[in-house]
Amino acid sequence: MVERGNGSEVRVTDVTRRVLEVVQAGVVPYVEALEWQRALAQARIERQVPHDLLLLLEHPPVVTLGRNSHHAHLLRPDEGEGEGGLEVFEVDLTGHRQDLHWYLRTLEQALIEALAALGVPAERKPGYTGVWTRGGTRKIASIGIHVKQWVTWHGFALNVTTDLSYFDRIVPCGIPGVVMTSVRRETGNGTRDTELWTETVGAVIRGFERAFGVTAKLPA
Repeated sequence: MVERGNGSEVRVTDVTRRVLEVVQAGVVPYVEALEWQRALAQARIERQVPHDLLLLLEHPPVVTLGRNSHHAHLLRPDEGEGEGGLEVFEVDLTGHRQDLHWYLRTLEQALIEALAALGVPAERKPGYTGVWTRGGTRKIASIGIHVKQWVTWHGFALNVTTDLSYFDRIVPCGIPGVVMTSVRRETGNGTRDTELWTETVGAVIRGFERAFGVTAKLPA
């Protein structure tokens, strides 16, 4: 068990399936989650953590700027993206394929399969990283990774029950005119957020098992 301290289609066909340890962490402040990810990634590099990790969590409202972003992407810089997004994935690519293009496409495939199980047809959009719906007109999942010695962290952000009005305050992913969507919006799911969240978590775990050829190890 890992605990938080204070501080084109792709398939895997290996005969021996790797273990993917799933950690459901709930709501974690962004800075705390980032420090946690970095610590886990370093531990994975040093072989102190034996398995790849799927950290399922969400953040309180926050704005983050990627390497290629600039302040013009902050339309209302006093406010940020809210809760309701599911993320993160950490994986040691030395046990899979040392190929970042393969990794990004497989991340997308895992989310596409998860969304299909939820009744949301999703796809890639040529020229962009992430997952889209409605023929590439709405973006439902964003992907961004850090890599050190072939161990990755960060990963993906899937909008599940996110308040989409937050995206009106920024230029999401630095893509002018992009329309963001969520599982709740696409499904019209009227169930409670907790029920939709639980259903989405299960679909994501199964999507990762299929796309990466791993076996999920769930909390006891």
